[in-house]
Amino acid sequence: MARARASTQPAREPTRRADAAPEHVLVITGLSGAGKSQASKIFEDLGYYAVDNLPPELLDGFLALRDAEPDRYRRVSLILDIRAGDPAPAIQRARAALAERGVALQVLYLDASDVALVNRYSETRHRHPLQTRAGVQVGIAEERRRLAATRELADHVIDTSEMSIPQLKERLFDVVPRAGALDAIQIDIITFGFKYGIPLEADLVFDARFLTNPYYVPDLKPLSGLQTPVREYVLNQPTASRFLDLVAELLTLTVPAYRAEGKNRLTVALGCTGGHHRSIALAEELAGRLSGLENASVNIFHRELER
Repeated sequence: MARARASTQPAREPTRRADAAPEHVLVITGLSGAGKSQASKIFEDLGYYAVDNLPPELLDGFLALRDAEPDRYRRVSLILDIRAGDPAPAIQRARAALAERGVALQVLYLDASDVALVNRYSETRHRHPLQTRAGVQVGIAEERRRLAATRELADHVIDTSEMSIPQLKERLFDVVPRAGALDAIQIDIITFGFKYGIPLEADLVFDARFLTNPYYVPDLKPLSGLQTPVREYVLNQPTASRFLDLVAELLTLTVPAYRAEGKNRLTVALGCTGGHHRSIALAEELAGRLSGLENASVNIFHRELER
């Protein structure tokens, strides 16, 4: 995940929140091949009790076991997916049951493009759980249809199409609950390149391609928007400042309303052609402008920086 910084810039470490919220029940779900098993292993390394492919009908029983041994199952990650049927009804029951106990159930949905999923199945030679003689792509389409209700229940939808395992790991660190106000909202700013596709999890998408591109300046081409020469080149353009003013004003206006509606995360995607120069420079500046928002925190993920 591209928070690696060039040597001329200090690194912003990803926020680690597991210690701030030791009690956590997480359901990992989503498309087959989108990275659920890798996600489960990552949370297991963080001290979670991880259960893969839990049948939905056993979820109620597992919650009862958690009541009986709260210390052992204080932090839990459960994979519920299409292999055992539609998990949506079980998730709804579990969310209601945990709410009565004063515990929130967090649902993480991993998504990916059809192209990425087909390529992964081709490389691993694994069989898609819904694959028929018509091929893996038909199985993927059917899985999307069956999991539509589950996706609507998700607190976080993460597009893993272009992610390596280290990138997925850093992205997942951002969904571990942290201490703070109960009505706080997290703003995730994702930079991306349009030629690689818009992030599926984006709530708001902004296009930075109207700015003059540093890519065509020989001295700037090998650099990124994290470095001072590119940052100055982008931000010194008059339209860049006005653009940032408008986006910051929009978010300042709407974030309290999103929070009032119960939304605890807002994903803002900011793209340019390749995701290396303009979008990164703008995102870093935007994060600074949003740092003063009440009951809000800002994380940045530069998706294409490792390309």
